[in-house]
Order: sequence, then structure tokens, then C-alpha cells
Amino acid sequence: MSDHVTKEGTRSGKNAVKWHTLFGSFFSYTLDAMDFMFLALALPVIIKEWNMSLGEAGLLGTSTLIGVGLSSVVLGWFSDNYGRRRALLVSLGIFGLFTVAIAVSQTWEQFMVLRFLAGLGLGGVWGIASAYVSETWSAKHRARATSFVLSAWPVGYGLAALLAAVILPRYGWRALFACGLASLLAMIYIYYFVPESKAWQENKSKRERELNRPVKVSVKELFRGGLAKRTILATLVSCCTLTAYWGINTWLPTYLTKERGLSVDMMGMFLIVINIGMFIGYQLFGYVADKIGRKKICILSFFGAAIMIPLYVFTQNVTVLFWMGPLLFLFFSQAGVFGAYFSELYPTHLRSMGAGFCFNVGRGLSAFAPFLLGHIATQYSLGTGFALCAITLIIGAVITLFLPETTTSAETTTYENEATA
Repeated sequence: MSDHVTKEGTRSGKNAVKWHTLFGSFFSYTLDAMDFMFLALALPVIIKEWNMSLGEAGLLGTSTLIGVGLSSVVLGWFSDNYGRRRALLVSLGIFGLFTVAIAVSQTWEQFMVLRFLAGLGLGGVWGIASAYVSETWSAKHRARATSFVLSAWPVGYGLAALLAAVILPRYGWRALFACGLASLLAMIYIYYFVPESKAWQENKSKRERELNRPVKVSVKELFRGGLAKRTILATLVSCCTLTAYWGINTWLPTYLTKERGLSVDMMGMFLIVINIGMFIGYQLFGYVADKIGRKKICILSFFGAAIMIPLYVFTQNVTVLFWMGPLLFLFFSQAGVFGAYFSELYPTHLRSMGAGFCFNVGRGLSAFAPFLLGHIATQYSLGTGFALCAITLIIGAVITLFLPETTTSAETTTYENEATA
């Protein structure tokens, strides 16, 4: 009887941990996405207030993504050496502080520097949360769990769009960025309810016992042996797909208002519906990825988005455009599958840094997409720039062919033993 109670208590404790980790990571990534999207939503108003060119405005988005690219290395390294929980708290604190600071910036140069600093926190959450959740959920449900957490992105985007619709017309863009203070709420939840990853703790202790000394992971380990090819290819896949996503996402509010003639309020409604489609895509692709494999569903989503982009651009009817938006962004939900896929490419001691490096360095390499699309829009139109993004998605699909399918490889067995020990 006593043993039965102990086993039940242990099982109940593990379930509580995995659900707290799931919710805490979801909450953190929601606020990460919300802060991230404040710029795209406020950009039309900022351009008008400071009389900026589209190229200058694009640099604000570029500075964010450069900070994000650096963040994945720095905070990924911090997470693998000092723990998922501590790294997540640091990420939330950094982007919350500097997002609020943007509200008092006086020039676009100050804005750009503060946005870069905010990016140093914004980029850390993805890799940390992906590793955190992957280490607390079994392989059977891992893609669904990570996809659910990362589906917080469209939730945060939709929340940002809702806030923008209410705040921008009445209080201006500075009040919108002041909402970055909400990151404190996630920090409180993580601090009190989410414990450190047991898999990370046990793996670190085991390595230190075997080597009989403290151990620190290094970025160099991502490029040793068989990991080098994976790191390079996965980073290129991320770069190709996120070039398309960020190129379109940064300029979509401006495209809808300037080239399709929508009001700011109506643009906000379009973005909310678009992100509902993206949220559904995260759940759908996460479920299918657990059934048929990560690699296959990624390739399917890339080709689906590549087909939908030109159709969306050439749609003139506003009603049709409204309903095509969620369908297009349904196929932009591959980042949820990346959470499980990229994490499974690496052993426990490199998981946060490896997954975060591939995704966020790829995101950093895509940093010039907003800038380039701004210049293309100056010469032609934003719609033309959007259509060109379909090419990068096709390239990303081709590169994915050369990555392993982790759900059928030996690495998955090793991963599972480490994660559930």
C-alpha cells in the first residue's frame, strides 16, 4: 500500500511538473511574441511621426533580429550551463526592461539601439522553452507539446494586435511599448511554480561525475563530429523559412494599410484572424508530426506557404483577402515542429544552445529581410517583395531533405532515455 501511494505520488508530481512547465513556457512565449510584434504593428504610426523612409524603418526590424541571433548563442549557452529556469527568467527580464525603455526613446537611432538590446532577450525564449518542454514530455507527445507552447506566438501576436487596435489610435505607440512590463507576470509564475529541468540536472551531474570536474559546454561542440552538418543545415533551413516569414510579417500591417487601403482598426482585425489560422496550424502540424515525422511535415508546410504567398498577393477582393490570410499563415506554423525537431538533433547537454542556435541564428541571418523588402517596396511594391519570399521557402524545403528524420533514428532512443531518466 505504501509503495503504491509512493508511486502514485511520484507520477502525480511528474505530471504537475510537466504541466507547469508547459503553461509557464507558453505564457513566456506569448509575452515574447507580443513584445516582438509591437514594432510591426506600430511601424506605420512611427514612420509617419518621424517621417522615416521605408529603408530606415526596415532597419528597426533588422536591429531586432540581429539581437535575436546573438541571444540564441549567449542565452542558449547560459541555459545549457546554468539551467533552463534561470535562463528563462533572464530572457524575460531583458526583453521586458528594454521594451518598456523604447517607450521613452526620442530618436529612431535610440529606438534602434534599444530594440537591439530587447532582441538579446527576445531570442532566448524559443530555444530555452523548446528544450525545457522536450525534457519533460515523452517522445510520443513531444511535437504536440512543443508545438502547443510555440503556438503561443500567434496568441501573442493576436494579443499585440488587439492592444494595438485599442491603444494606438488613442494613446500612441509609446503606450503600446510600455505594455512590455507584462513580462513580470511570467517571471513571477516561473519563479514560484516551474522547477528546474530534472533531465538537465541529472545529465550535468552525470557528466561531472564521469569527468571528475565541473563541466561547461561550448559553442564549438555544435560543430564537432556529426553535429556540424546538422547545425549548418538546420540553421540554413531556419534562415530560408524565417526570411520569408519576417519579410512578410514585418511589413504585413503596412501592406494592408498602404496597398490594400485598410484602416488601422480593420488591419488589426485582419491580423487577429490571421493568427487564429496560425494557431490552428501549430496544433495540426504538431499532431501530424508525431504521427508521420518532423521532417515530412516541415517540407509540406514550406511548399504550402510557397504556393499560398503569390495567391494572397494577387488577391484584390478585400473579403477574399480576409479569409485567405489565416490559410496562408496556417502553413507558417513550422516553427512549432522545429521546437521538437531541432531539440532532437542534439544531446541533452547541448539541447538548448543547439536548438536555439539553429532557429535564432537563422532568424538573425534573416535580419535583412525587412530592410530588403523595404527597398523593393520603394522600387516596386510590397506585394512584389512578398511574392519573392516564396523562393526562399522552396530552397528551405530542398535543404531539409538532407537532414535526418529524428523520429526513426538512433538519436531518438538516446534522447528518450536521457529525458525520462
